[in-house]
Amino acid sequence: MTTVKLDVVPLFATGPVYMTQGTHHLYLENRLDVSALLRRHVTGDWQEMVPEDQQSNLEAVREGLRVFSSFAIEDCAESDKVWVITEADRSSTTILFPSEY
Repeated sequence: MTTVKLDVVPLFATGPVYMTQGTHHLYLENRLDVSALLRRHVTGDWQEMVPEDQQSNLEAVREGLRVFSSFAIEDCAESDKVWVITEADRSSTTILFPSEY
């Protein structure tokens, strides 16, 4: 079996990426695929969000505003969602649970 890695073109820069304590804990346990979350976030894969929020993100990318993604996660006692937020000035991106906001 051959694994093919597809190159992705990001819609915006993330700056340094940070994780909160809760999401970092899941990452260390190999229960949170941070690379996949970031890839979806920067390429506009916001299909889990309502259309209005998807449109807001498209406008945020065009206008240089804060980009907010929400992704479902499974088998996690802490939350059923994880958020990825890139600041308007693209100075940083944070991965967090809604309860950590």
